[in-house]
Amino acid sequence: MTISILVDADACPVKDEVYRVADRFKAEVRIVSNSPFRIPDHPRIKRIVVDDGFDAADDWIAENADAKSVVITADILLAERCLKADAAVLAHNGKPFDKASIGNAIATRAIMEDLRAGMDGIGGGPPPFSKADRSRFLQELDRVMNRLARS
Repeated sequence: MTISILVDADACPVKDEVYRVADRFKAEVRIVSNSPFRIPDHPRIKRIVVDDGFDAADDWIAENADAKSVVITADILLAERCLKADAAVLAHNGKPFDKASIGNAIATRAIMEDLRAGMDGIGGGPPPFSKADRSRFLQELDRVMNRLARS
């Protein structure tokens, strides 16, 4: 069975890294988004453009995730859905989501959402994406791909 990498592509800063790792492992890549954008011309890389309905990209990814999938997303609720399908899930910064930690991540998300709502537009957001994040992502994706290739 072929490994597939499903990328929540809107605002994903590591698509090029995904392509390189996928090529090494002969994995299929599905770039899922609400609008089309350029992808490499490669038989194992496909662009999936969904309608712009609420969570349409998330729904497609969750419905197609399985135990031979790696899902790349920063969306904690999508990560939870994919973990339920036994997929491996990584954030863009290389942080793995797993069944043991997803509950805490969801709770933290809810708390932060409440805090931001009470700050009347004052707030930050995630720190800027760094070279260290990119490096950590590559290392973690390679680790997950090796684990899936052995199983």
